[in-house]
Amino acid sequence: MVPAKTSLYGADSQLRREFQLYEQDIRIQNYRMCSGLASFFMVAGASLDLIVYKLAGLWQFLPFRIMSAVMLLIISFLLGTKWGRDWHRTLGICMSVPLMGSIGWMIYAKEGYASPYYAGLNLVMLGAAILMRWPLFESVLIVFLTIDIYFAACFFHGPVSDLSLFFNNCYFLFVTGVFTVAGTWFYNNIRFSEFLLRQSLDTKHIQLQDANLQLEKSNQKLRELDEAKSRFFANISHELRTPLTLLIAPVETLLNKGEGILPAERQAMLGTMQANAMRLLKLINTLLDLVRLETHTVELQKAPVILADFIHGLGKACLALAQDKRITIETACASDIQPIMADVEKLERVCLNLLFNALKFTPAGGRISLTAVRENDHLCIQVRDTGVGIAEEHLTHLFTRFWQADASSQRRFQGMGIGLALVKEIVELHGGSVSVESKVGKGSTFSARLPYEPAHDAATVPKVRLKADGEPITGEWIIDLYRRAEFSTSLADSPRRSATEISPPKMVRKDVKKAPTLLIAEDEPDMMTYLCSQLSEDFEIIQATDGSDAVTKASQYLPDIVLSDLMMPYKDGMQVCRELRERTSTRMIPVVLLTARPDERTKIEALTAGATDFIGKPFSLTEVRVRLMNLAASNRYQRELADQKKRLEATLEQLKEAESILVQHEKLSSLGRMSAGLIHEINNPLNFASQGIYWLKQLSGRLPDTLKGEFAETLDDIDTGVKRVVTIITDLRSFTRPNQEGYSDFELQPLVETVLRFFSHHKKDGVSFVVDVPEGLMIHGNHGHITQVLVNLLQNGIDATADKTYPAGEEPTIQIHVSQKQDRVILSVKDNGSGMSRETQDNVFDPFFTTKEVGKGLGLGLSICHRILADHQGLISIHSEQGIGTEFILDLPEASFYRTHSQENTLL
Repeated sequence: MVPAKTSLYGADSQLRREFQLYEQDIRIQNYRMCSGLASFFMVAGASLDLIVYKLAGLWQFLPFRIMSAVMLLIISFLLGTKWGRDWHRTLGICMSVPLMGSIGWMIYAKEGYASPYYAGLNLVMLGAAILMRWPLFESVLIVFLTIDIYFAACFFHGPVSDLSLFFNNCYFLFVTGVFTVAGTWFYNNIRFSEFLLRQSLDTKHIQLQDANLQLEKSNQKLRELDEAKSRFFANISHELRTPLTLLIAPVETLLNKGEGILPAERQAMLGTMQANAMRLLKLINTLLDLVRLETHTVELQKAPVILADFIHGLGKACLALAQDKRITIETACASDIQPIMADVEKLERVCLNLLFNALKFTPAGGRISLTAVRENDHLCIQVRDTGVGIAEEHLTHLFTRFWQADASSQRRFQGMGIGLALVKEIVELHGGSVSVESKVGKGSTFSARLPYEPAHDAATVPKVRLKADGEPITGEWIIDLYRRAEFSTSLADSPRRSATEISPPKMVRKDVKKAPTLLIAEDEPDMMTYLCSQLSEDFEIIQATDGSDAVTKASQYLPDIVLSDLMMPYKDGMQVCRELRERTSTRMIPVVLLTARPDERTKIEALTAGATDFIGKPFSLTEVRVRLMNLAASNRYQRELADQKKRLEATLEQLKEAESILVQHEKLSSLGRMSAGLIHEINNPLNFASQGIYWLKQLSGRLPDTLKGEFAETLDDIDTGVKRVVTIITDLRSFTRPNQEGYSDFELQPLVETVLRFFSHHKKDGVSFVVDVPEGLMIHGNHGHITQVLVNLLQNGIDATADKTYPAGEEPTIQIHVSQKQDRVILSVKDNGSGMSRETQDNVFDPFFTTKEVGKGLGLGLSICHRILADHQGLISIHSEQGIGTEFILDLPEASFYRTHSQENTLL
C-alpha cells in the first residue's frame, strides 16, 4: 500500500486537480494511440468472422466493425482539438462504447452466453488497464458496463442452457475487471507518488534557485559594501590627510624658520592651521555621531525650542557663507507652530547638514530657502535649492552611508558621503522620516518630518543658543568649540572651484635671477596658498586650479616641473600625467603627484600613468622642495643636452651639405678641365674627318647611278655622326656654364626617329625597339641637348641588355613611350636588362659614377642628362629592379606652357 500521504485518493482535492492536470497530456496521448489500435483491430477482426462464421458472419458483422472504427477515429480527431482536451475524460469513456457495443451485439446475434467473442470484452478491460490508463472512476465504470453488456446480450439471446459455461465466462470477466480496477488504482498511486516527488524536486529546485539568487544578491551587496568601504577609506584618508598636512607642514616651517619668519606670514600659517584643525574636529565629530547612532548609544536630550528663532538663527549663521558664493538664503516659519520639544543639538545638525549640502551644490546666483510648516501631527522642515539637481536613479541611494553620486578621483565636490545618512538616522531617532524631490538642472527639496510635540510650559522655553551671527552663547567651552567647528565650513567644502571661479593664475617671481618654473595643480585653496608661499623662494610658480587647467598651462608655459594633487575636479592627477605624456612638447616634463592615498596600488597606477615621483600626505616640505629641485635640475640638464644635440645634428647636416657641394664643385672643375683637353685633342681629327666627307661627296658624281643613292645616304649618316660628336664636345664644354642660347620649339617624334637611326645596327644584334610617340607633340628646349639625353639613355639600355642572359622566347627590348599630362610631356625609356641595385640608383646621377669596366665609360652620361633636364625645367627619375629591367622617366614642360611662364616671368 502507498502511504496515505502519497495516496492519490487520500489527498486533498486541490492536489488531485493538479495531478489530473499533470496527467492530462499523457492520457490524451494514450487515448489517441488506443483509438488507432482499436480501430485497426476492429476492422481486422473481419478475418475472425470469416473463419468462425464463414461468409455469412463476415457480411453480417462487417458494417458494424467499420462503423465502430469510424467512430473511434472521430474521437481520436476530437482529442486533438482544444475542445477535446477539455473533455478528454468523457471522450475516453465514449471510446469504449462502440467497442463494447459491437462485441455485445455480436454475442447477442450468434451463440449468446456460449459465444467465443466474450473474450473481446476481456480485451477492452485489459486495454483500459494497460493502455488507456483511465482514472479509477472510469475503470470501475468500464468494468461494470462491460459485465452489464455481457449479461444483456445473454439475456436477450435466450435461456442459458449450460450454466457451467456461463459461470466460467462470468468468472473470467469478473477477475479481469478486478485486475483492471486494481491495476488502475496501483498505477495512479505510483504516478501520483512520482508527481509528488517531482513537485518536491521542483519546489526544492525553485528554493535552490531562490537561495542562489539571494546568495548572489548578498554577494552583490557585499561587493557593493566592499567598494563603498574602499571608497570611504579613500575619501576619509584624503579628507583627514589634507588638513593634517596643513597642520604639520606649517608647524614644521615655523619650527625651522623660528624668529626669521615674518609676522604676517606667521599669522597666515596660524590661521591656516586653526581652520584645518576645525575641519578635522568637525570630521571626527561626524564620524563619532555616526558610530553612536549605529551602536544605538545615542539618547535624545529633548528640551523646549522656539522653532521660529531657531530657523531664523540658522539662516543668519549661514548668511556669510551664502554671500561668499553670491547665493540668496531665505528662512520662514509658520506662525501656527508653538514651542516644541526636540533635541536642539541634533536638530541643528540635521538642518546644518541640509543647508551645507544645498550651499555645496548651488551655483552662484542661486537661491536657498529654509522653512518649517505644520502638517497635522507632524512638523515638516524643508530645505529647497535651485542647484544642479539629482538624477532620478541616484535618489534611492541618497541616504545610504558612504554613497556619493561621483565617487571618482575627478569629482568636483568634497565629502565622505555620510552627511545625509546622518540626517536620516537622526530624524528616524526622533520618530520621523526624511524624503527628497529633485530634477536635474532645476534643484532639490529635502523634507524632514518629525512628530509635532508641543512644549508643556511655553513660559519656561529658553532662547536658542545662537546669536544673530551664529556664534554660541552657552559659555561651555567644549560645546562652543564643537559649534564653531560645525560652522567652520568654508568654500573648500563647496563645489571645488574651477579656473573660471577664482582669479586668473599668475606668475610669482621671487627675484630677477632665472629660477626653475614650477606648475602647481591643486584645487585646495589653503594647500595652494601654502605651497606657493613656501616654494616661491626657489621656483617661478604657475598656478592651476584643476586638472584641465593644469594640462592647458603645462602646454602653454612648458614648466620645468609639475607638482599636482591626485584628486582634482574634471581631470585627476593620473589623467594629467597621461595627457602630458601623450603630447610631444610636454612628454619630458617631470610630474610629481601629491596624494592622501599612499597605497601600493595607487603608486603603481600613478607610475604607469607617467608620474615621475609620488609623495604622500602629510609630507615634509623640506623633502618636497629637495625632490622638486633635483627633478627640475635634471629636467633642465636633459633639455640642455637635447638642445645641444639638435644644434650638433644641425651643424653636422650643414657640414655634410657643404662637403657635398665641395665635392660636386671639384667634380665639375675636373669635368671642365677634361672637356678642354678633349676639345683640343678631338677637334683636329674631326676637322680631317669633315674634310674627307666633303671630298667624298664631291667624288660621288663619278659613281654609277645604281650606287649613288646608297653612297649618298651613307655619307649623310657619317656626316651627321661627325657633327653629333662636335655637338657633344661643345655641350661638354658648356656643361658647367649653362645658358639659354639655342632654345626653340621642336617636335619630339622626328627627334626620336633620328636618334633611333644611330642605333639601327643593334637591330641586327637582336635588340628590339618598341616606339610609341604621338605626332605633333612639341616641347621647348635645346634640340641637341635633348638628343644627347635620349642617346645616353638608349646606350645605357643597350648596355644593360648586353649584360643579361635571356631565356628562350624572350629577347632584349627597349621601349620608348611619350604621353602628355596636362602641361607636361612624359618621356619613358624602358629596358628589360639586368636592372640596378638600390645603392646604384642612389648614386647613378653623380658625376664620374659608373658600374662599367675601366675604359668603357667615364660615368658622365647620366650626370649630364640630369643637368640638361634641370636646365630645361624638367625632372628625371628612375625605377629599376635587379633582373627585371630599368625605366627612366623624363618630365618636361610642353612648349605652350613654357612660353606662357616665360612671359609671366618677363612681366614680373
